[in-house]
Amino acid sequence: MPMSFIQALIDSKGEEILEDWLATHHADGLTRRDLFSDAQGRQHAKTFFLALQSTLNRGADIDAFNLASDAWADVRAALAEVTRERVKRGVAPAEIAGFFLLLKYPLFDRLGAGAGTEEFSVVEQVSRLTRMIDAIAVQAMSLCIEERDRIIERQRTEMLEISTPVVDLWERVIAVPLVGTLDSVRAQEVMENTLGAIVDREADIVIVDITGVPTIDTEVAHHLLRTAAAIRLMGAECIISGISPRIAQTMVHLGVSTNGVTTRASLRAAVHDAFQRVGLTVVNAKA
Repeated sequence: MPMSFIQALIDSKGEEILEDWLATHHADGLTRRDLFSDAQGRQHAKTFFLALQSTLNRGADIDAFNLASDAWADVRAALAEVTRERVKRGVAPAEIAGFFLLLKYPLFDRLGAGAGTEEFSVVEQVSRLTRMIDAIAVQAMSLCIEERDRIIERQRTEMLEISTPVVDLWERVIAVPLVGTLDSVRAQEVMENTLGAIVDREADIVIVDITGVPTIDTEVAHHLLRTAAAIRLMGAECIISGISPRIAQTMVHLGVSTNGVTTRASLRAAVHDAFQRVGLTVVNAKA
């Protein structure tokens, strides 16, 4: 079989192959009209197929196929573009791989056109196409995982920012209300945000409220104490509020010492204490 047979097939029958590929997506339930329109799905397929077609027309060697080589750069770029777009819209990795794998079938159906000649081997062509399409599907899966990891990391960062707010209570008094689990990563985020707020807002008192922290263990307690120590090093005073009877018993049981750290049972008590320290008095206006 001449090495140009597949290139000639895709070039001469490109429109037919593209339409059959789209029809196969519909038959296998990969059109995903719940996530994008038929026109958008068609554009995804066309973007990739045209890149593949132009790459083959420029003489890219299927027999020595290597998706990482410079000759296949346009295919990689189109593959990345389509994969990113489909991941952002919520398409699962298996569906993305299937999207590209289904390109085999309209190509296989047309390989028989070259059969009957001495130099043509259907088996060889099936092998070449399979190797190429499988490598493309594997690359799509890899890109999908990378893109999902980036999305998850971005969402995690956004959630950390939302879950560790710094609240201005009054001049020189700020509060850091904590809600949820406090792990090492989040504890570092809390410390950085808090220390930055001390500088930006010239705070003298920092209230770290743990009312919304469901459990306290040795690791969480040490995170809190390290944060309190860092606050003191910045020249501010730290008050840890939200110390319930259960949390107090747990910390005693764990042998965690809070020497040098002011603790209060409630945020209300902590705010009252903080206002006193900066010379403020809260009075009833009606009285």
